Amino acid sequence: MAEVLPLKKQHRKLTPIKIVQRAILITIGALLMATGLEIFLVPNNVIDGGVTGISIMLSHITGMKLGIFLFLLNLPFVYLGYKQFGKTFAISTIYGIIMLSIFATYFHPIPPFTEDILLATIFGGIFLGIGVGLVIRNGGALDGTEVLSIVLTKKLPFSVGEIVMFMNLFILGSAGFVYTWDRAMYSILAYVVAAKAIDIVVTGMEESKSVWIISDEATEIGDTITHRLGRGVTYLYGEGAFTGDDKKVIFCIITRLEESKLTTIVEEIDPSAFLAIADISEVRGGRFKKRSIH
Repeated sequence: MAEVLPLKKQHRKLTPIKIVQRAILITIGALLMATGLEIFLVPNNVIDGGVTGISIMLSHITGMKLGIFLFLLNLPFVYLGYKQFGKTFAISTIYGIIMLSIFATYFHPIPPFTEDILLATIFGGIFLGIGVGLVIRNGGALDGTEVLSIVLTKKLPFSVGEIVMFMNLFILGSAGFVYTWDRAMYSILAYVVAAKAIDIVVTGMEESKSVWIISDEATEIGDTITHRLGRGVTYLYGEGAFTGDDKKVIFCIITRLEESKLTTIVEEIDPSAFLAIADISEVRGGRFKKRSIH
């Protein structure tokens, strides 16, 4: 499964408690991924993308344990990851890959939970995606495809996403030759389900959004957002390029569930206001806290 990886950066050393917490969550992630592979996908001849998909097909062709290929094929990418993202990422990744290989080997003799190919594809993709997402959130990876893509994009005129997509189309398409073409299509479905599950785990169900509002009624809108949504706002001052007029700009952070309420507030006070809303992956600091809408 191709993954979104963290940027390499300098940071303070992790505390022992944080290291244990990270190890536990990476272990759970590896356990869930192994469950998705060996209990759902592999017994029904459905594969995932990336190095994992190659490992599944090689295991099928050679008869060797999946865990062996998962470990051996990912090892070169651990070194690339160390060079690209640093020591913490490399340690987290190799630990996750080792645990994944152990769990996959242990689960191999267990019969599948279902032989219904559609159920196996969907639930296998869900388990796989949640497992990969947990590992990503804790600074590691369980598949080397994107590490390779980041290295290649420096030498090729393609983006990381384009390289990942090309490699996975080739890998998932190969399932048609190793298994059957209907299994290749189920494999694409499993990949899509897993990718969506990863997004949910990594960004959360209530992903944050940044909001920019330009209005002649900025003060009233800002006060209303504070009182009705309980969100702090920041006023910025700008100048219109065409008119040269001074403009008061509102900036604030909301959750996805609050977007509809905020849009209603702006429309009620100033229907002609300029409103821009964008997704953001993470919010830290300040007084921003996610809350449920009742």
